[in-house]
Amino acid sequence: MRHTTTYRYREAVRLGPHRLMLRPRESRDLRLISIAVAVTPAATVTWSHDVSSNAIATATFATMTDTLVIDSKASVELAATRWPVFDIAASAVVYPFRYSDDDWADLGALATPQYRDPAERLSKWARGFVRGNATDTLSLLKDLSVGVAEQVQYQSRDDEGTQTPLQTLERGWGSCRDFAVLFAESARSLGFGARIVSGYLYNPDQDRVGSAGAGSTHAWAEVFVPGAGWITFDPTNRGVGGFNLIPVAVVRHIGQAIPVAGSFVGLTDTFLGMSVAVTVTATAQ
Repeated sequence: MRHTTTYRYREAVRLGPHRLMLRPRESRDLRLISIAVAVTPAATVTWSHDVSSNAIATATFATMTDTLVIDSKASVELAATRWPVFDIAASAVVYPFRYSDDDWADLGALATPQYRDPAERLSKWARGFVRGNATDTLSLLKDLSVGVAEQVQYQSRDDEGTQTPLQTLERGWGSCRDFAVLFAESARSLGFGARIVSGYLYNPDQDRVGSAGAGSTHAWAEVFVPGAGWITFDPTNRGVGGFNLIPVAVVRHIGQAIPVAGSFVGLTDTFLGMSVAVTVTATAQ
């Protein structure tokens, strides 16, 4: 897996510190075999973890440059199953259910809607997937994920930023990050704890939406269900489970999951542009 970001400037500029979120998250389903991040011009790279235990690299520069290249290469072993079975606690099999006091306290802002919904349009839309006073929890979440894909047409966007959930509903189109935000926010409006996930989609058969070639950057979401823990939902592809997903960052708000962020000192017209190239390939066993 290779992720290369290139910035070009009209003349040499002084680069400020750059924050990099490029290291895949290790878990029961994913083992990180190797990771190498090369930065040109030469930089001092230090590592830390944020509040969600995402690995953060900070690159600081001593020289001026007209080109910045950040090249990340990682090798992972992905063991997630295609058809996962979730051992949901008996207390949470049927919705609505109540999180334990400890779970509720720890979920905190992840269970709190992050966008204004003054007319309750989003919450009303989400409640439309609740099939009566006692609804199977997993079926509800699957229906909500599929509902996002049926409501919204996928459209790739290279511009920065993410639509609000209401914008996505009103426009009827969006990118994978818009799908993920709409799903997570809808789940929160129903009382679930949810988080956004940013990473890579492995798509060797090119049968998944949101991928150019065999792989690309991607965004999806996870919902916390007692007993099962964090369950992966990819509303862009109506998927459940992460057999073809490689997570890098889990966040409360999509704006916290920018792979490369930084600044430079130069004239306002100095910046010429940015390009991103991502390849995800399988290694022979």
